Amino acid sequence: MTIRSRRASSTWFFILAAAVLAAGIGLRDPWPADEPRFVLAAQQMLESGQWWFTQRGNELYSDKPPMFMWLQALLIQCFGSMRFAFLLPSLMSALGVLWCVYDLSKRLHGPQAALIAAATLLVTVQFTYQMKRAQIDPLLLLFCTISAYGFLRHALLGPQPRWYYAGWLFAGLGIMTKGVGFLPLLMLLALWPMRRMGFNGLSDPGSTHGGKSALLGFLLMLVPIAIWLVPMTMQAYLGTDPTLRAYADDLLFRQTGQRLVNAWHHHQPPYYFLQVIATAWLPLALALPWLLPHWIAAWRARDAKVWLPLAGSLLIVLFFTLSTGKRDMYILPALPLMIWAAAPFLPELIQRPRLRRLALGLALALASALCVAGLMALFGEPKFELRLEADRGLTDSADRVWIALTAIGTAALLAALWFWRRGAHAIFAALCVIWLGYGLLLTPMLDGANSARELMQKVRAHIGADANWAMLGWREQHLLQAQGAKPVLFGFKRAIALQNADALDWLKADPERWLFADRIRLEHCASERYPLSPFASTNRREWLLIRRDALPASCTPTREDKPSQILSPNSEPKV
Repeated sequence: MTIRSRRASSTWFFILAAAVLAAGIGLRDPWPADEPRFVLAAQQMLESGQWWFTQRGNELYSDKPPMFMWLQALLIQCFGSMRFAFLLPSLMSALGVLWCVYDLSKRLHGPQAALIAAATLLVTVQFTYQMKRAQIDPLLLLFCTISAYGFLRHALLGPQPRWYYAGWLFAGLGIMTKGVGFLPLLMLLALWPMRRMGFNGLSDPGSTHGGKSALLGFLLMLVPIAIWLVPMTMQAYLGTDPTLRAYADDLLFRQTGQRLVNAWHHHQPPYYFLQVIATAWLPLALALPWLLPHWIAAWRARDAKVWLPLAGSLLIVLFFTLSTGKRDMYILPALPLMIWAAAPFLPELIQRPRLRRLALGLALALASALCVAGLMALFGEPKFELRLEADRGLTDSADRVWIALTAIGTAALLAALWFWRRGAHAIFAALCVIWLGYGLLLTPMLDGANSARELMQKVRAHIGADANWAMLGWREQHLLQAQGAKPVLFGFKRAIALQNADALDWLKADPERWLFADRIRLEHCASERYPLSPFASTNRREWLLIRRDALPASCTPTREDKPSQILSPNSEPKV
């Protein structure tokens, strides 16, 4: 293959990757669980001008640092469209990670291995799924990958001090994005013993040898963190507002340290991430039995080009395995490192007859499953169809969804059969078709129900544009999609009893007021005379839209403490 044809192949690959990853942008609004929360915080930054402390409705939101919300807010302001801009950080992150994987693999193992490695990453299920969502993890993955790229450029292709210090800097940006942004530094823990063991391929550390360079790198890592942390903590701990201090305490200690050491949710067994790798890392996971002998041989040969990224990947998985709380996306930063470790062997492995058959079988199985599911839903009433339609509020659009699912499965099946003699090409083509169909066909059909846009349009049509209304037991997508006059809020994380009491007092004060509420919040008020019939059912919840006369006079829950001030969404923390 000539240099020109190699460049053409890589160019066409990145065009295809951009199309697969961008499919659906501008065609849907944010979906729960996390997307509406971050977009809501970004929009409130733009409306209030408060950039140091993120908000969710009328409360401070201290679960995550503001980096991702900053980027979303800037892009929304730049493009003037929330629907178009909110997914752009994920798209840019995905393309950046793909470029890092391709470029380093090309420098270490050649252009053929680089193209196969990048293509493997593109169709790895967890990568594509996460990169098509507006969550913090894609941006975290970008910063972690660039950081690891910098350390590997220096250690394997150096000495390149600028890339070494860039690794520290981007680790700092990763920490600013999510507390675990330091993960690439785990790879440095493996570098020292590998030098002592005489691993081949490690470059002379040059000007970055010793503790002084590590100290300088550490200080450089602190720079992006300090840009936000210093002003925030000064306002929180030197000011007089206790809510700001509670925000800082929760973010810096509970959401970071305690969440890792003693997590209060997402408890999973120690082998949980083995299950994630075996399923969410398909089709790469198919090659692991063949990669293992190569990695063992590379260990015996003391090959640092394989084992330094592999050690980093294994240390990340081990780090989260030791934590009590586990979620599948936690180990996503380990994926590019593992692909770098697999890159030199992938061109030979994809020619193996058994692996080709496995890849073809996976492609045919996925495509056939989509076809069968769509046809079953169209011509029968299987349980999964009834459950999905009930949970998602699909009524008029249900048949269109199943027709689209059948069409996507059929197209993926044809794509796989077209490459039936080349298993790697078959699974690549089938998954690209599936993700394109998902973004261009399925997401627009599911958007109205998933984003709560249709529900909030129905609410506004029922109560009128200028109605005085409030929300109780709301989720972020409801406030994000609320139209007309802004609703009164009673909190989000406050004690439920206080929220309920404030809402009922507010509703009973004026017969013209409306209350939009999760039915379970007022279940104790229901009776044969006051049945509290739901206004709508979406996302496995029933929602009420009621006035004062819909409730019995005796419906007054006991407060657990004094009545609190009722705040509107315009309320801002004191800074």
